Amino acid sequence: MVAHLESREATPLYLLIKQAVASALEPYLGPSLYANHGERAIMGQHLMQAATDLFVGWTSDGQHDFYVRQLRDGKASLDINGIDADQLIDFASWCGWVLARAHARTGDPQAIAAYLGSGDAFEDGMTRFARAYSTQVERDYEEFCRG
Repeated sequence: MVAHLESREATPLYLLIKQAVASALEPYLGPSLYANHGERAIMGQHLMQAATDLFVGWTSDGQHDFYVRQLRDGKASLDINGIDADQLIDFASWCGWVLARAHARTGDPQAIAAYLGSGDAFEDGMTRFARAYSTQVERDYEEFCRG
């Protein structure tokens, strides 16, 4: 649901109120530590994001859990047909940096460093996986085009 609110000066504020259900991981990891699934989702956002909007929160109607956040379309997109290989590599690097930062905020830095180690084994393994995955995606796309 989207709520449209206005200040006395008619400044609009849009709030997104979205139902929060149990995590897909619950069957494997057990119930959430949070009684409200909206709270679980919001606490996850707090862990991963450097700054969360002012209006973020959670609620319940007694049967369903919800989280609330300000609705702003601040998402960017990439025109993949209009970039060259160097720009794509730069874009992928930024995506990796953002993802790594989010994960680093949610984990134990010492445990992550110990897991990654000081050598190139993790990097080499990820590179092999990415190449194999891209090869499979190309095969799948060729099969899809054949119909």
